[in-house]
Parts: sequence; C-alpha cells; structure tokens
Amino acid sequence: MNAHIRADEIPPGRVRPEWRLRPAEPADLETLVELRATVMRPDLERLGRFDERRVRQRLRDAFSPRDTAVIVVDDAVAGCVTVRPAEDGRLLEHFYLAPHLQGHGLGSAVLRALLDGIDADGVAVRLNVLQGSAARRLYERHGFTVEAEDPVDVFMVRRPGAISPVPRA
Repeated sequence: MNAHIRADEIPPGRVRPEWRLRPAEPADLETLVELRATVMRPDLERLGRFDERRVRQRLRDAFSPRDTAVIVVDDAVAGCVTVRPAEDGRLLEHFYLAPHLQGHGLGSAVLRALLDGIDADGVAVRLNVLQGSAARRLYERHGFTVEAEDPVDVFMVRRPGAISPVPRA
C-alpha cells in the first residue's frame, strides 16, 4: 500500500471501482483527518458549524486503528470506516469516502459488506449523520431508521436482518 497516494489522485469517473478494506494503522491518521475535513466541510458549513481545527481534532481524539478499516482503491486511501463494539450491538462511525468517488455505488458496496458481517452477529448497528446530509439517504436505503434527532444530528439504528438493497449491476 502506497500511503503517499491521496484520494484525490485516484482516477475519477469509474463506476463502482474495485476496492478493498485493510486495517487502519497509526500512520493513516493524518490522511484520514484531512479526508474527514474535506468530506464534512460542505455539511458543517451549511449548518454553520465548520471549524478548521475542530473538524480535524475530533477524528484525532476518536481514532481507533483497532476498530477502523481503510477503504483502498487503486492502492490509494479512498476512505475509511470505524465499527466499534457497543453495549447493544455496534456503532458505525467515521464513514468517509473521497468526494469524487461518491455517488457511484462504492459507499453502498462497502456498507453492504459491513452490514452483512454485523447481521451475522445478530446485533443492531447505530450511527449518527448530520441533518440534511446526503448520507442519510444511503443509510435509509440500507435499512436504517431514525431513533432521534436534534438540530445538528440524526441518530439512526438498523436492526439485524433489515432489508438491504440488491447490488447494482
């Protein structure tokens, strides 16, 4: 894995690029911090909550290589996702995908693979998404429902075996 290739250097325009997950390493942190800042900026600005330092520090403070997988496309870091154990199931956090790779089915493919494993364990998975984020539609398509919301976040849950979409051809 060439950790020096950035997500924005991955060739754009491919539909559902080949991808793989690999365990995160401590050396991935700053690459993922910058990816988070890029991905979160539009929604945080829309909500009037973007802060250059805070958007980066939140991932630095929460980063758990043990629970995080790096999404790799063309030997480059294309995204990440964290799945932590929780008292009543799993907590899905920090699911970021390089902007130019969004909207082509890659996020759905990664999410479907993760949910298949969680469903095999027979537990629920929870997450939160920013109000107005397009990611909410992705999660709803994969069987997540709203548990609660506040002015900034929507808290969602997916019960084991919830309907997931059929893979796109």
